[in-house]
Amino acid sequence: MRIPRPAALMIAVLPSLVAAQAPAPAPAPPASPAAPSQTAEEQNELKVRSLEERVTDLKEKIFRTKNRLMNLQEMVIGGDITTGAKAVLVHRNEMGSSFYLESVTYALDGAPIYTKVDVDGDLEKREEFEIFNGRVVPGNHQITVQMVYRGHGYGLFSYLEGYRFKVQSSYTFDAEPGKVAVIKVVGFEKGGLTAELKDRPAVRYDVKKEEEGGRRGASAAPGDAK
Repeated sequence: MRIPRPAALMIAVLPSLVAAQAPAPAPAPPASPAAPSQTAEEQNELKVRSLEERVTDLKEKIFRTKNRLMNLQEMVIGGDITTGAKAVLVHRNEMGSSFYLESVTYALDGAPIYTKVDVDGDLEKREEFEIFNGRVVPGNHQITVQMVYRGHGYGLFSYLEGYRFKVQSSYTFDAEPGKVAVIKVVGFEKGGLTAELKDRPAVRYDVKKEEEGGRRGASAAPGDAK
């Protein structure tokens, strides 16, 4: 039997020892989870910016609409000085003592021109005053008025206290070039003593035309409330 030499044994065993002692490959690091595309805070910021942009857009639209309305109002109420007409509106109170005038609101062609709430009689005690005096374009124009009265009773009529009577009315007049249309809006009691109190408050329109230079023209017949 042939015994292998020691050197040959070492050569044969060495590769096995090297293989056994070689360190194992390091494990691959775990894959990190994918980061979210947006955080909740970023999403909220986007929503806030979107809302701010919408609000800004709405403000701009409102501003443009307001400008258009103002231009239309100037066209209706302004008129041309050389070819336009003029209108004078006068408020007059002819109501009896059973009705106390609390407030009035006037509009010309839909544009508010006068609003007043009574304070310590500064409206009720004024029998007549001017509410508009200005140029208008020739043609038809509409006056709209609302008057609110409070019942004012004593003695047998003390039950009127606390009652409210609202009168709403409109009237269309024609503005002629070179002339002044004077419209007196009169709050009065209609029907006399035989009418029910709730039906008495009413409005009439006394209209007359004048030349621009001050020479009066023919007066128009009083107009009833519409």
